[in-house]
Amino acid sequence: MKQNVPIAGVIGNSISHSKSPKLHQHWLRRYGIRGEYVPLHVESENLESVIRSMPKMGFVGANVTIPHKVDVMQFADQISDRAILVGAANTLIFKDDGKIYADNTDGYGFMANLRQGAPDWDPKSGPAMVLGAGGACRAIIVALADAGVTEIFLTNRTRAKADALRAEFGARIQVVDWVQAGNVVEDAATLINTTSLGMTGQPELRVPLDGLRPDTLVTDIVYSPLQTPLLAQAQAAGCRTIDGLGMLLHQGVPGFERWFGKRPEVDDATRQVVLG
Repeated sequence: MKQNVPIAGVIGNSISHSKSPKLHQHWLRRYGIRGEYVPLHVESENLESVIRSMPKMGFVGANVTIPHKVDVMQFADQISDRAILVGAANTLIFKDDGKIYADNTDGYGFMANLRQGAPDWDPKSGPAMVLGAGGACRAIIVALADAGVTEIFLTNRTRAKADALRAEFGARIQVVDWVQAGNVVEDAATLINTTSLGMTGQPELRVPLDGLRPDTLVTDIVYSPLQTPLLAQAQAAGCRTIDGLGMLLHQGVPGFERWFGKRPEVDDATRQVVLG
């Protein structure tokens, strides 16, 4: 009897920019696994019908990207605790009984990238400063809290969004006005940009960084360009920096393992393939 070839994919709108197909196809080849990973452009009005039909078409799961990460949760039969906390899902697993399981691996990807780039990083070394209050920020706040960071400075161009996150996540978060953000930079042991500012085609990140200390660890979730203006300034100030590509690579690990039965490695070869 012929065994079915497992298929996974990434669902988004638009999807042409996604590096996930290149990443997962690389891992499938590297480990000699018979499987497929495909990009799927899905309009919002078709999201439910597509997801419900995928298990019948041989799909074992999918990644979910913008703009479907929140909406996809309403079609899941089971949702992980971390996806509930974050309020969004980026990984779906289609179980043998037909049930759809939704998870969020963005925070895992962020933390794995941080620990790979700075193995001696200590969450208790001082406050973390987070720029932005969007979906990625939520996952990162949950991950930082889980890791043991006790104080998080949060700043966003629209203060109301930052205030809403403080109301949700509690007193470890201190909201800082966007125009005052530069005054708090010197107090941060870890600085994280979760906005799209500084990305190719987006406006600049205009937070004054004069106060950066050389012992501050600076990371940006933007990976196009790989060295953002924030990371360039931080390097010039003597800081250790970690680019955003690793977060993308690491967040793909748990899904690949569940779908294809092998835990993949994130190494230089993986980075080069995805960048290539």
